[in-house]
Amino acid sequence: MPVFKLLATSGDQSIDLQPGRTLVVGRAVTSDVPIYDPTISRKHAEITLADGGVRVRDLGSSNGTFLNGARVTEAEAGPNDVVTFGKVAFRVVEVAAPAPRPQVVPPLESDFTSPKPPGATIVRQLPVSNSGGVPAIVEAKAQGASHLKVSAPTQEERREKKLSLLLEISKELSKQQELDRLLDKVVDFTFQIMSVDRVSILLLDDKTKELVPRVSRSRTGDASAAKHVPQSIARKAVEDRVAILSDNAAADDRFKGKSILIQSVRSAMCTPLMGTDQKVLGILYVDNQTAIHSFADEDLEFLIAFGGLTAVAIENSQLSERIRREALVLSNFQRYFAPNLASQIAQQEGAVELGGAKRPVVIFFSDIRGFTPMSETMNPDEIAGLLTDYFTEMVDIVFEHSGTLDKFMGDAIMALWGAPIAHEDDADRAMQCALDQLETLEQMNAKWKAQGRQAVAIGVGINFGEVFAGNIGSNRRLEYTVIGDAVNTASRLCSSAGPNEILISEPFYKALKNPPKVEALEPVQVKGKAKKVPVYRVKR
Repeated sequence: MPVFKLLATSGDQSIDLQPGRTLVVGRAVTSDVPIYDPTISRKHAEITLADGGVRVRDLGSSNGTFLNGARVTEAEAGPNDVVTFGKVAFRVVEVAAPAPRPQVVPPLESDFTSPKPPGATIVRQLPVSNSGGVPAIVEAKAQGASHLKVSAPTQEERREKKLSLLLEISKELSKQQELDRLLDKVVDFTFQIMSVDRVSILLLDDKTKELVPRVSRSRTGDASAAKHVPQSIARKAVEDRVAILSDNAAADDRFKGKSILIQSVRSAMCTPLMGTDQKVLGILYVDNQTAIHSFADEDLEFLIAFGGLTAVAIENSQLSERIRREALVLSNFQRYFAPNLASQIAQQEGAVELGGAKRPVVIFFSDIRGFTPMSETMNPDEIAGLLTDYFTEMVDIVFEHSGTLDKFMGDAIMALWGAPIAHEDDADRAMQCALDQLETLEQMNAKWKAQGRQAVAIGVGINFGEVFAGNIGSNRRLEYTVIGDAVNTASRLCSSAGPNEILISEPFYKALKNPPKVEALEPVQVKGKAKKVPVYRVKR
């Protein structure tokens, strides 16, 4: 019995399967296969090893389970099929060595232009560029009846109708900014303008270079009938950048693989979706399952033009999504990061790991000394005004030194250096931030005193160490923060600091490239540590 596993199309996660064992895929930590993605339900689906692949059963998930782009409740996925849980895709891979087969010498490139037995022919293959709209407006020499739903008494009028149709399609596609809705619209248009049984769109993953099914539909709406695109046809279209028109694909030696036979593919057309700079975005595939010799040259040329419009719309959708994401990230992250860091994070997708990892970080705490008794003598408006003025100045100083604002805790500030973006001199930046905060506070106190307002003093504690940095919380609310002993030590130092005093740990002192003058104090006891922690007071 062959053995199969699921291999993530993006990333390095794999799911190994054993005969007779059912695994639960879900977001819950108790799942057999935990996948921490917001589109995954707590108990999303069950997977079991089957004779010919992997049996998948959805467990009532919110975002669905898909087989090659078609939503399924229960189905069996074969080799090279793509199973998607929510928006996390896996490819079925056979890991057991199959029985030996007679070696077949692959055909030479010249074989693709040589005569083939009747009923097993690539009728035509055309190179495709990003100027894909041109072929559809030339006069095609149809080998059979065209399956375009365009009727006209003369060739000239037919040509004009095709141009008009492409123009209307272009206008409609340009209105769709969300990618999934755009792809659904492309499939709808394909059924409206061509007599085909099935339509599928697969997009190329930038990282893995694998074709990932995004939408697949049959004319009858039968999802199980529309679950697969023959990999041999799809891969040839992508690798050779050619549009393919094939009759009786099931009998064609050049399209080897049982997927064609299983899917009853008789006649098929496939065009690569070419973006700018000759970049292949994916493929648009159509086929008929019954009649052979069903497509004409005109059909292929129109599909190329239609694919060109689709590629432009996909790139526009991706650009809109990138702009939307940058705006959202920028607006959110400007509250936590210095403006230059927020801009860098927004513009460089993938440059910052937000999933979570262990890393060395500088942890900075500061809070107002004696704030609780002070607030008892102030009304709510006075407290709010004081904190607003104080936090505005202190956070600006954190940002000036490229720090990250982690959170406010009452009258306390927690800031980070080294996460999510690290610099070689993070320790020195944090040290200078503390000194500048105390200097600015002196100026603020002088101003408040002149206004008859109460002066404040702060204590600062700084530590350096390895922590877990990443998104913490639930799928409803996530917060970027750090967790670890190093955080507890920094908080303890801050609590031990006197008014307008900066206490630093020994690891932080050693990380400084330009350390200030310090004096050693009595080591302090930190919760969870057997030994006391060496402490230094910064001299000003």
